[in-house]
Amino acid sequence: MSTLGLYHRASSPVHRAPAGPKLLVTAALIVALTVWMRQPWQVPAASALVLGLYLLARIPPRPALRQLRPLLWMLVVIAAFQVLLAGWERAVVVCGQLLVAVALAALVTLTTRVSDMLDAIVTGLRPLRRVGVDPERVGLVLVMTVRAVPMLGAIVAQVTEARKARGLGFSLRALAVPVVVGALLTAEAMGEALVARGLDD
Repeated sequence: MSTLGLYHRASSPVHRAPAGPKLLVTAALIVALTVWMRQPWQVPAASALVLGLYLLARIPPRPALRQLRPLLWMLVVIAAFQVLLAGWERAVVVCGQLLVAVALAALVTLTTRVSDMLDAIVTGLRPLRRVGVDPERVGLVLVMTVRAVPMLGAIVAQVTEARKARGLGFSLRALAVPVVVGALLTAEAMGEALVARGLDD
C-alpha cells in the first residue's frame, strides 16, 4: 500500500466496478441521501443502505471504522451546537447527513485504486480542456479531496494502536502531536506527488 493509498484489496462487485461510474454513482447517492434525510427516522434507513454497500464490498469492520474515527469528535461538536440552536432532531439529521457522506466517500477510497480514480476523473474532464481547464490538475485535486478524511482516519488509527501497544491510555493531548506530525508527513508526500506530476507551480 502506498503512502497516498488506502485501497483495501478484496474481490467484490464494488471493487470490480469501473472507477468512473463508481464515482458518479457515489456522488449521486451522497446528494440524493442528503436531500432525502429530513427526519431523524431517515438517518438509520440511509445508514442501513451504506452498511449494505460495505457488506457488498466485503470491507471488514476495522478498516471501515478507521476511516470514520476522525469524524467522531467533529460530530460531537456539531451535535452539541445543533441541539442548542435547533433541537435534537436537527442534530440527528445534520450529523447523519455528514456521517453518510463521509462513509460513502471512504467506501470509494477503500475499493478504488488512486491511479484508476485519477484516470477516470481526467478522462471525464478532458472535453473541458477546450475552455482552459487542466484535467490532470483538477483530477488530482479532486482525488486528494475525496481521500483527505479517510487518510486522516488512518493516521489517527495508527497512532492510537501504537499507544495501545505501549500500554498507554487515551490522551487527547498526547494523540494530537503525532497525528499532526503524521498529517504533515502525508502532506509532504502529496507535495512530492504534485511535483512529480509537474503541478508545483
